[in-house]
Amino acid sequence: MFYNIILSVQIYTYFLIYKPLHCFFYITVKIIFYASLYWELLYLWINLNQLPMTNEIVKKNGITFGVLIGIISALITATIYAVNINLFISGWLGASIIGLYLVIAIILLVKTKKDLNGIFPYKEAFTTYFIAAAIGIAISTLFNIILFNFIDPSAKETLKDLTAKYTSEMLQKFGTPASAINEAMKKLDESNPYSIVELLKGFVYSLVVNSIFGLILAAFFKSNTIHQEYK
Repeated sequence: MFYNIILSVQIYTYFLIYKPLHCFFYITVKIIFYASLYWELLYLWINLNQLPMTNEIVKKNGITFGVLIGIISALITATIYAVNINLFISGWLGASIIGLYLVIAIILLVKTKKDLNGIFPYKEAFTTYFIAAAIGIAISTLFNIILFNFIDPSAKETLKDLTAKYTSEMLQKFGTPASAINEAMKKLDESNPYSIVELLKGFVYSLVVNSIFGLILAAFFKSNTIHQEYK
């Protein structure tokens, strides 16, 4: 989950540089993002009101795997922090961790579908993933807030410097003009991506991105049966 913060910083930097050239694309992305956020909040509100109607197996598996994901994410963050903080910007490690979360999500959906005897409508498949993702991201975000704002606030500056250096190198590889890079670095220097407020914004961003991903996964693992009996 932590790598969503790094990704959001890099996307933010991209738009700082290319916003004047891609204004239409920039506005379109913002509309899609906020529309997705609105949909997710609406979905969450509806399902909270209907929580007693949700299948107990779906809730149990979603909560169990959500806690598992959160603990794994916190352990990964703590291990990287203790071993080598530079690994936070490692591309191969980030890809490996995303792969791990994908495997866990697949195991969750396969197990839940099996527990429901193969009767796994699209709504139930997505709800299972959504519960797990929301809990996992919440635990991960809480851990990051505690680590980077209470245990070791100085780590925020170290990570910001590492992220700025990595972003600068990537922009140079893409042939970005020096003036644009300097402007982006100035904006990054003025920001505080690991503050409590920004980490909470990252939570919302991660929830939206993971929910969209969950919609795709649910389509793969749903059953063709549309009727489901609740015990």
